[in-house]
Amino acid sequence: MKTKLAALIAFTGVVFALSASAQDSSLTTNQIEQLVKSLQYRQGEIKLQNDLATLNVPTNFYYLDAKDARTVLVQLWDNPPAQADGVLGLLIPSNVTPLDPDCWAVTISYAADGYVKDNDADKINYDDLLKKMKADVEAGNKARTDKGYPAIHLVGWAAPPHYDADTHKLYWAKEASFEGSPENTLNYDIRILGRRGVLVLTAVAGIDQLAEIEKRTPEVLSMVDFNQGNRYADFDPKIDKVATYGIAALVAGGIAAKLGFFKLLLVFLVAAKKFIIVACVAIAAWFRKIFKGRSNNPPGAPTA
Repeated sequence: MKTKLAALIAFTGVVFALSASAQDSSLTTNQIEQLVKSLQYRQGEIKLQNDLATLNVPTNFYYLDAKDARTVLVQLWDNPPAQADGVLGLLIPSNVTPLDPDCWAVTISYAADGYVKDNDADKINYDDLLKKMKADVEAGNKARTDKGYPAIHLVGWAAPPHYDADTHKLYWAKEASFEGSPENTLNYDIRILGRRGVLVLTAVAGIDQLAEIEKRTPEVLSMVDFNQGNRYADFDPKIDKVATYGIAALVAGGIAAKLGFFKLLLVFLVAAKKFIIVACVAIAAWFRKIFKGRSNNPPGAPTA
């Protein structure tokens, strides 16, 4: 059975000290069952962070709020708790469960770092930027391995950065390999610029799902936008703060350090632990049974 990652691992431009070491899951099958049943799946119009932005979730996606996103990221996917700090919610395709080996998800966060100027967007040499990012990732490997996490190697762009100056939306994808994992991982990033900060959307998946995520990226992009008064065009230079970085720093991970993700540059679901704790085939089949037919049920009401 193909497995996806089990911990959110942070790449960083500098060597960093992790606040939590790699952890072994101790959840029982019954506890996992109860956690899955507790998740409240939502669709339709959803207001993010006190009317900052609006998310319109179609029927082929589910939204989990900050509390349920923490349950998935920390308790079901066995990540250090700090990895869920700042996450406003999680988008998951409605045809999979959080424990399905083919599950991919989009984390949603917000960095209130100010108005990001985009006048450098068409001047960035992304090949040179990639070389610097690779070197920084390699430099951080000792800190990761000392804490029990696998070494990471940035393979390259899975999709080069693209900035839409009309919508002020930036997206790109990176491919990375984790030592000990047979499958490379994909990190597909979306940034939406606003008046006072940036909405951060990160799709985490296996590299073999690149085509699917590329196909669905326009759909994800169309789901969310800032509300009136918070949009990029609403910026007032007399009263609003300007961010200390530009588009290049967004791609290199400049804002992620503000989000509590251990100075996150790339976020991944890392290999195997998700299923190691529970008889893999039997439990995966059991979860599929729980969610059988859930696409015909109201959001939040999957039943066994």
